[in-house]
Amino acid sequence: MTPAQNPSVPTLSRVGIARRISQDFREGEVINLGVGVPLMCSLFIEEDDDILLHSEHGVLGHGRTARTQDEVDASLASAGRQPLIPRPGMVVMDHAESFALIRGGHLDATILGAFQVSVQGDIANFWLPGAVAGAVGGAQDLAFCARRVVVALQLLPRPRRLVNRLDLEMTAPRCVDRLVTDIGVIDLEDGKAIVRELVPGWTLEDAQRLTEVELLAAPEGIAEVTLKSDRNDLWKAA
Repeated sequence: MTPAQNPSVPTLSRVGIARRISQDFREGEVINLGVGVPLMCSLFIEEDDDILLHSEHGVLGHGRTARTQDEVDASLASAGRQPLIPRPGMVVMDHAESFALIRGGHLDATILGAFQVSVQGDIANFWLPGAVAGAVGGAQDLAFCARRVVVALQLLPRPRRLVNRLDLEMTAPRCVDRLVTDIGVIDLEDGKAIVRELVPGWTLEDAQRLTEVELLAAPEGIAEVTLKSDRNDLWKAA
């Protein structure tokens, strides 16, 4: 029985993926959070953390997403229309300034979701077959211009998420640096998929069954995913 067939072996939930991503944030960084799982990373930014969260429609330095109706300010939302909490020193700007910040190379990282990623680092995240239209938004600018591109990618139970070559419409080529998935952390380096961390109970052989891409163990070995939080919604059964 593989971990994917064994309900006693955990995987990361959507919130767990966001938590693992947020653990790589460093003080002083400017970070853009995309729609969905990426925006959940804001839940793990503390009031005294010196991290500036950016939303491409014109907000820099915002806080987490609102949890209750009382916290909602209709005039402050993310690019995906989720209500945000203000933080001291937050800046509101027009689209031209916001995209000048992106295109000027001032983002330390962008966190994106994806439908599909190739081992070369190509990303497809704005259109699925059968959809009338896609919404690329600022994804192309973010992928090309951020210094580091991290993708939140759920490998289970979705087939063909990490592939040798994209079958879906490409958003941007050769831009993805790291995948944080429901089973572990994979870095894309020079056309190779390097497994850095795996969820406890998973092996490299188990992970290999989920993708056509050849997975390679990191030279220093594969560590176990560790989540620095006591929340009870970080893990789920495979």
